[in-house]
Amino acid sequence: MSEPDEPSPGIVPKSHGRLSIRASLTPRDLMEEPRILRGAWVAKIITLFPDAFPGILGLSLTGKALDLGLWRLEPIDLRAFGDGKHRNVDDTPAGGGAGMVLRPDVVDTALRQAAEGTSAERKRWPVIYLSPRGRRFDQETARRLAECDGITLLCGRFEGVDQRVLDAHEVEEISLGDFVLTGGEIAATALIDATVRLIPRVLGNQVSTEEESFSEGLLEFPQYTRPTDWQGRVIPEVLQSGHHANIATWRKTMAERLTKERRPDLWRAYCAKHGRDPDEDREL
Repeated sequence: MSEPDEPSPGIVPKSHGRLSIRASLTPRDLMEEPRILRGAWVAKIITLFPDAFPGILGLSLTGKALDLGLWRLEPIDLRAFGDGKHRNVDDTPAGGGAGMVLRPDVVDTALRQAAEGTSAERKRWPVIYLSPRGRRFDQETARRLAECDGITLLCGRFEGVDQRVLDAHEVEEISLGDFVLTGGEIAATALIDATVRLIPRVLGNQVSTEEESFSEGLLEFPQYTRPTDWQGRVIPEVLQSGHHANIATWRKTMAERLTKERRPDLWRAYCAKHGRDPDEDREL
């Protein structure tokens, strides 16, 4: 039987989670619902390119956590909600100008479907538009999102999204940084990766997330491993001493030094939080 030329409006093409297909000698009830871990964190992604997901998110630790049902991914094809025979999703900007803008009626329909079965409280279920004009994404935001029930991400294209639909749905705007991408899919992938790894049991070692970059507002200290002497470069002696207190002091000092040199903005924020002078003369 041939496949339809176009997806029907409202159909989510793929859902990635705990269920996977494997050969088995035991017959399976065709009406059985996919088994999803109760309370699993969910990422719904409204995009014109649903096949871009899970992408890298399906590999390594995030992919393993996806298979285990620790979180779930639901790409939603924005084109399925388009208008007319050609499923148009955009139109020319009001007031003139180059490019095209995603239509409010199309985006509204997609957001309404994505909202089914989710909390109306934005603190529990944020709706986020990946936009270069949004608030810059950081580790604190990742922690906040990881504590939610799930998130809905809207991946923009062209010149952006009609402001009215963003206002109507109380959409939060988040930027990956001060640069422009051709669409929000790469930004969405990075945001999800940074968030999912903070979900309990995903990394399997909570200490890792506590010691890495930005956890205390500092960049991470330098890391070393064997061989001890590599091309005449030797691991710092303190790391070979076995003296845990001295090692902790060295790591903290190096983290502060790197942050002060490379990210003055983070250093100022860190000093303000800890009541220190960012211009202090003490040697780091």
